[in-house]
Amino acid sequence: MNDLLLVGLNYRTAPLEIREKISFSEKGLDQYLHALQQVSGVNEGMILSTCNRVEIYAATANPEESGGKIKDFIARQHHVPSKSFGDMLYVLHGKDVVRHVLRVASSLDSMVVGEPQILGQIKEAYQTAHSNRTTGLVLNKLMRTALSVAKKVRSETSIGNRAVSVSFVAVELAKRIFGDLAEREVLIVGAGEMCELAGQHLVRGGIRKVLVTNRTWYLAQEGSGDYYKNEKKQTPVFHRRSSPSGHRSPCQYGRQRLSLRYR
Repeated sequence: MNDLLLVGLNYRTAPLEIREKISFSEKGLDQYLHALQQVSGVNEGMILSTCNRVEIYAATANPEESGGKIKDFIARQHHVPSKSFGDMLYVLHGKDVVRHVLRVASSLDSMVVGEPQILGQIKEAYQTAHSNRTTGLVLNKLMRTALSVAKKVRSETSIGNRAVSVSFVAVELAKRIFGDLAEREVLIVGAGEMCELAGQHLVRGGIRKVLVTNRTWYLAQEGSGDYYKNEKKQTPVFHRRSSPSGHRSPCQYGRQRLSLRYR
């Protein structure tokens, strides 16, 4: 008989640098799911990977044994020693998994309670796993219940009365500190979903200049492309930066930084 198992970490248990190291990219998710399905004892599997959490949901006949194997799976897929993040993982079984996913989907476990992004992220993660046929009766029932309950929470309580996100809160805080942002310049570090949302909020708030910097050129270029979509016309200027000596330090190897200035 299959039991529910969850192995994961989030913004409460692990710093950003660890979450980044073991995050599962959207483009490679199909491959990761099929690899997860090959883990001995894992009969069903789903991966939820966002900037604030990495969680693997599974159906297994032996949760205790499979928990350790999933931990090894994470380390193997990302080429990092399990001891570097093992103490930060939480492992839940049975009803505790149900309780946890209901809280997560309803945005009660989010960094900013009530933010709407997590529901879409769970739905997308489930759809990807379902289309890859790595879910079955157990996870299908769990995720459909979680999505249904989350929608009910948002429609029948006041949790979603004001659309918020970490990015929205950050921009609002900047307004409180600096006042009018029209004559300000802003540097956004990173090109992920939250950074893209921050850029959009800043643009709508009338910010004069936005700079984007990221370790990977194409991600920064791609992520910043939508900031001014359907907004007033701006002129983008791209800058590729390298070290003065022309040599890269170990942490720079294989990485490029992009700054995008609108003026």
